[in-house]
Amino acid sequence: MLTLPRVVERPAIPYIAVSTRVVIPFGGRIPEIMGRLFSYISENQIKESGPVFFKYNLVSMPELQMEFGVPVERQVKVPDGFTSGMLHAGRYAEVTYFGPYDNLMSVNAVLVGWARESKLEFDSRQDVQGDWFASRIETYLNSPEEEPDPNKLETTVSIKLKD
Repeated sequence: MLTLPRVVERPAIPYIAVSTRVVIPFGGRIPEIMGRLFSYISENQIKESGPVFFKYNLVSMPELQMEFGVPVERQVKVPDGFTSGMLHAGRYAEVTYFGPYDNLMSVNAVLVGWARESKLEFDSRQDVQGDWFASRIETYLNSPEEEPDPNKLETTVSIKLKD
C-alpha cells in the first residue's frame, strides 16, 4: 500500500551516518554497515532521536553514494568513515509505503514521477557523475525485527524540493 504523494515541511535534523559507495543490489552490505554504525553509537554513548534512514547523495545507476544513518540529539565529532551532519530543513516531496523493501525502487519512481507531473523541482543537480541530491532519504519507521510481516514494513521516501 502507498499513501498519496504530498509536500511536507521538515525541520533540520542532526544525524550520524556511515558514508559509503554501494552498487545495486546492496542489501547484503546493510548488516555490516549498520553494525558499524550502531557499534560506534553504543561505544560513544550517543543518543538516537529517530528511526534509521538511508540518504542517497549521488545516484549513478547502478552505483550510489549513500549515508546509512540515524537522527541524534546533536551533531558530534566523528572519525573517518562516519559523517555527522544535518538533514536539510525545507519542503519535501514525500510518500509512505507499507510493504517489502524490494519494492522501494518502484516507490521512488512513483514519487519522482508525481513530482515531475506536479511541476515540482528537486534540490538536486546533474553532472557527469550522476544526480546529486541535497536530501533524498528513505526513513524506515519499523524493521523486520520489530515487524515480521513484510507487508507491514513502513518506509517514508522524502526528496527535498528547491526553495
